[in-house]
Amino acid sequence: MSDPSLLALSDEDNALPARGYLLGIDYGTVRVGISVSDVFQNIASPLHNYQRVSRAADEQFFCKLLKEYQAVGFVVGLPLHMNGDEGEKAKEARNYGKWLHSLTKLPVTFQDERLSSVQAELLLHSVSLTHKQRKSRVDKLAAQIVLQTWLNRRANTQK
Repeated sequence: MSDPSLLALSDEDNALPARGYLLGIDYGTVRVGISVSDVFQNIASPLHNYQRVSRAADEQFFCKLLKEYQAVGFVVGLPLHMNGDEGEKAKEARNYGKWLHSLTKLPVTFQDERLSSVQAELLLHSVSLTHKQRKSRVDKLAAQIVLQTWLNRRANTQK
């Protein structure tokens, strides 16, 4: 990473507690990939591919998820253009992060997710899965990549 701004933690990043479960979010208009960190925030694991239904169902799902995992914050993937600019999808992801915050009152930060879905697809192609099996795992794996990238960045800036 040659861009020093990618290594610096923002105020949003610093708002997340240093301990407790974090949820990683790979936002999509149809599906949302979800990952979870360990309580010490060292390792991210894929958790769910959530098929969006309605606002009420989405609220119910996330409230149940928070209760189950007692999460302390969210890391939402931010789909930037290759040149680093934010487009419509990034705006949607930011709005989704704002919605999560208003629903849960938990802090939300954003992580550049350029190529996370491509990386997830490549990883899934390296194992013997059918197309349907890969498709059912790609979003939660992308969420894991987003969250792990953020966890690594935070760990590297605290050294």
